[in-house]
Amino acid sequence: MARLQVRRMNRKPFPFHILVFLAPGFVIYGLFMCYPLVDSLRLGLFAQAGGVESFVGFENFVRLMSDPDWAPRFWSALGHSLIFFLINMLVQNPIALMLAALLASMGKSGGIYRTLIFAPTVLSLVITAFLWSLLLSPLWGLPKTLLTPIGMGSLARPWLGLESTALPTLALISAWQFIGVPIILYYAALIAIPNDLVEAAYVDGATGWDVFWLIKFPLILPVVGIIALMTFIFNFNAFDVIYAVKGALAGPNFATDTMMTFFYRTFFGYELQKPNPTMGAAIAGSSFAILMLGVLIYIFVWQRRAKTYEL
Repeated sequence: MARLQVRRMNRKPFPFHILVFLAPGFVIYGLFMCYPLVDSLRLGLFAQAGGVESFVGFENFVRLMSDPDWAPRFWSALGHSLIFFLINMLVQNPIALMLAALLASMGKSGGIYRTLIFAPTVLSLVITAFLWSLLLSPLWGLPKTLLTPIGMGSLARPWLGLESTALPTLALISAWQFIGVPIILYYAALIAIPNDLVEAAYVDGATGWDVFWLIKFPLILPVVGIIALMTFIFNFNAFDVIYAVKGALAGPNFATDTMMTFFYRTFFGYELQKPNPTMGAAIAGSSFAILMLGVLIYIFVWQRRAKTYEL
């Protein structure tokens, strides 16, 4: 009994003051992030008729994926979202890794280059959209002024106005603007690798290429996975760059329609289309399920594999 009393006396009091500082953040995040998410998932399980909501379960989701009026638009938007993500994944991340490796090899002298490369990331998206709309104009943009004089005028086409090129062009614009984020993350991971490992590899006769792929790259695999996950989440939810350049109709014949632009038009309505919050919530719920699938793959597949390479 005496020992129990001593333990209670030596136990530190609970730091309630920490809750005072954390509470505002939790309340704001809960009200503006968690509650809308949960409520949208709930709304997707209901249908509206005459202003009255009735529970229909997963009927909205089945209708979204199989009904002739909804399924073509849903699968088209889903395919465009995946293409948008894959272009950023296969173009932005390899280039970011290459540039980060070059910056890491430069040491402190690469500061000005890091600033220049990261500069587009802090630009307003509206400015970026307006800038690239001018640069890619078929009348006075860069394709016409640069390619025509060298005999490549056939490439001076409206890249943002054709169904076949509008989506890849927007994806490359997004990759250009936000490439600074993966570069900084890769750079931080590369400079954190101990120099002893690199110097030992050079002493054993390894080339620079061998050092990067056999030593540095395996050690930064956890960061590679995080960047891949971030790329998936941010680009699968692509909306702002598409809306800023192409508007709510998402390009010619909906060629750049993604899950988020499809959700926007359905939930809020556009032109002759009336707002349909329940089907819009079903679209949002489908996107959330796909994103959660990607997160689970990262946690249970990639993260476990990458842990074996951590320092």
